[in-house]
Amino acid sequence: MPSLAHEILVDLFKTRPSLAAEILAEVLGIALPAYTEARVASVDLTEIQPAVYRADLVVVLYDGDVAVRVNIVEVQLGVDVKKRGSWPAYVCVAHATYGCLVDLLVVAPDPAVAVWCAESIPLGPPGFVLTPPVLRREAIPVVTDPAEAGRRLELGMLSAMAHGGTEQAGTIAGALLPVIAGLDEEQSRFYLDVLLASVNEATRRALEAMMKGYEYQSDFAKKYVAQGEARGEARGEARGEARGEAKGEARALLAALRVRGILVPDAARERILAERDPERLERWVERAVVAASLVEVLEGPS
Repeated sequence: MPSLAHEILVDLFKTRPSLAAEILAEVLGIALPAYTEARVASVDLTEIQPAVYRADLVVVLYDGDVAVRVNIVEVQLGVDVKKRGSWPAYVCVAHATYGCLVDLLVVAPDPAVAVWCAESIPLGPPGFVLTPPVLRREAIPVVTDPAEAGRRLELGMLSAMAHGGTEQAGTIAGALLPVIAGLDEEQSRFYLDVLLASVNEATRRALEAMMKGYEYQSDFAKKYVAQGEARGEARGEARGEARGEAKGEARALLAALRVRGILVPDAARERILAERDPERLERWVERAVVAASLVEVLEGPS
């Protein structure tokens, strides 16, 4: 049964049907024909035979009413020999169904799984080999421009899921938040939950501080955030509560400053990371939510 993470990745491509074509062309360098519309098609790629072939997502690019390309998207989070063996069938059946060239895009965030996915699949006849194009974690663009996030929110969410554990998490979140805030309530709540569950602990705490009183709404967030908190508690016990709390507060502060766009010189960064008083660090985090400068954060009244 597909995991929630798998379903969310598929949903991003489904929400923006042109996303697969954009990644194939802009990230993987695959030439595509001109098209005027991208439509989600049936994922059932079954011929009139006992075998059933069901892709994660099928998008057809149209120029007017003429199908000019088919993009098949497969999200692969683990090694599955049987699933990989069905990819050539997807391509062949889609080609026969729509009468145009077919692209296969495999989304594999895990580096080891990505290497496995990219291996060529020889099919027997000379030259008849499928080499799947794979979208790896490091190839996913880091979206930090609010304007870009506004144009392609789904690419921004992919960026958060791929790079949310890095130092760029705060900048990515800062670009996405204004766009997410402008969505309808249900979609905004879902994307915000996914964002909070994707970024590292420090950035998540900073975002929570900026949204006082926010509670996770979706089943996805309740499950994955709870797992993350449990892992964090275990790590905290292993290295000592006081030290772990101070380190976490320092990271949360730096993330909050990054989200607010407040520049932190090296000397100030060293001062923050060296601070061992969790209560003082917590006060700094609270000030960072509303302060206009770093001086206000660090030198404000106790």
